[in-house]
Amino acid sequence: MDVKTAFLNGDLSEEVYMSQPEGFKENGKENMVCRLKRSIYGLKQASRQWYLKFDKIVTSFGFIENKFDQCVYMKVNGSKYIFMVLYIDDILLASSDVNLLNDTKRILSANFDMKDLGEASFVLGIEIYRDRSRNLLWLS
Repeated sequence: MDVKTAFLNGDLSEEVYMSQPEGFKENGKENMVCRLKRSIYGLKQASRQWYLKFDKIVTSFGFIENKFDQCVYMKVNGSKYIFMVLYIDDILLASSDVNLLNDTKRILSANFDMKDLGEASFVLGIEIYRDRSRNLLWLS
């Protein structure tokens, strides 16, 4: 899944000001600055603020952050489980249960503007193979 405009989701915890963008300067107020209310692309804090918002939302729905890699989350519901891997603004999901997978997609879509890219076949140049009849998943 892809998060559309991910870095625009981050909330700012401090006051940040910027020069007025070209094309938006008001006559007589060219020397004024703009106060940002939300994170924007190019802001030094943008990645961190996006991650903090993502983490807050997914952990509120029962996902547990991996203690060795902060971008890997897991949720267990009885014998069912789902793994979620965040890479910048892309999310890779792997689940033992299609209903848990669809519920997770609904949660993500309710909180962020998402695009479902379907089944992953390549991730970071690594090919993903599946054998559903034998319940196997492996990487090239």
